Amino acid sequence: MGDLELLLPGEADVLVRGLRSFPLLEMGSGGWNQQHENLEKLNMQAILDATASQGEPIQELLVTHGKVPTLVEELIAVEMWKQKVFPVLCRLQDFTPQNTFPIYMVVHHEASIINLLETVFFHKEVCESAEDTVLDLVDYCHRKLTLLVARTGRGGPPEEEESQYSTPMQELQKQAELMEFEIALKALSVLRYITDCVDRAAVSPRAHAASSLPERAVPAPSMLSLPSGKLQRFEGGRWQTVAPSEQPKLSKLDGQVWIALYNLLLSPEAQARYCLTSFAKGQLLKLQAFLTDTLLDQLPHLADLQGFLARLALAEPHPPKKDLVFEQIPEIWERLERENKGKWKAIAKHQLRHVFSPSEQDLRQQARRWADTYRLDVLEAVAPERPRCAYCSAEASKRCSRCQKEWYCCRECQVKHWEKHGKSCVPAAQGDRAK
Repeated sequence: MGDLELLLPGEADVLVRGLRSFPLLEMGSGGWNQQHENLEKLNMQAILDATASQGEPIQELLVTHGKVPTLVEELIAVEMWKQKVFPVLCRLQDFTPQNTFPIYMVVHHEASIINLLETVFFHKEVCESAEDTVLDLVDYCHRKLTLLVARTGRGGPPEEEESQYSTPMQELQKQAELMEFEIALKALSVLRYITDCVDRAAVSPRAHAASSLPERAVPAPSMLSLPSGKLQRFEGGRWQTVAPSEQPKLSKLDGQVWIALYNLLLSPEAQARYCLTSFAKGQLLKLQAFLTDTLLDQLPHLADLQGFLARLALAEPHPPKKDLVFEQIPEIWERLERENKGKWKAIAKHQLRHVFSPSEQDLRQQARRWADTYRLDVLEAVAPERPRCAYCSAEASKRCSRCQKEWYCCRECQVKHWEKHGKSCVPAAQGDRAK
């Protein structure tokens, strides 16, 4: 599995075989936490394998044991928990946890799964192995893409401001909001990989729902934003100011959007299923303004898309379909909502008493397991670039001496960040000492 191994082949096989779906009530429980740790290990090993380019056994194991549908269901389940249970938990008057890290792990679970899916969905056989759940995954990506477009329409990137919140739960809510943006970008990449499979016989009958998405991507073909008069681009997990000479350069995220649109609009399978209404035609023709010579130089095959749009401008919209149409619909979200309808407060109160109010000893044991899972040598290997200061985002060379988890560029930044970092630093350090 490459020079740096987190898991041996036999260990990875056992972890993949053990993956299962958890009810919303059990999220954050002991068994759920164990699976979250296992997923994090699989996630990091998959990134190491992809980076080493020496085969990708995690992807092969997920396909062999039929666990991709399980990951999709877990992804949608934690999304529902965050939308339905987490807000109730935050409003409970008698819930004032001293440590919010156990809740943070549930909030972070969605990011862990979508990151793993982004890594393995590069391979078309993974998309095929999703079977019927690929439709649920397309529906999930559609929801995230809608949120991304809405956020872009408001202008400016989500910024992480210095903590001014009075309670740990309010701070956690802010972190969850910031995390949602990065999850949406990962979903965009997953959707792009699904569009690569639209013409494949095993996927196209289920994934054709993606053909309803092109006009929704039009308002945000670029991930550039304009905060405080400066042009920024989201790369490497953070917003970076773009020099004037670099502004015409196509970012990876922009490229994902264009490739997805190319796949959806020029695929014969998608064209056969896509109903070209007047609204859709008007939205798609907006793309012409973005197909500049500079863009075509970087993605030459978009010249075919440019020709398609030129022909589309002269074509008549399709009349509304009057025939009886049968098609599959996503069912995981509706099923989970139906099973838990009216139980959101009861789930929150149960988790308050039995899951998110651990003793000091439980926290120390959990911190020790987290330290074993998040090995520093592995984290540094999978990092896309050199460590950045947790406070100012400058390149960092110093690490917190207590927990060895956070990086800083100078002592001053570490002191300013302590109010926030101290909440997670203490239990992590205690876990290391207990080993």
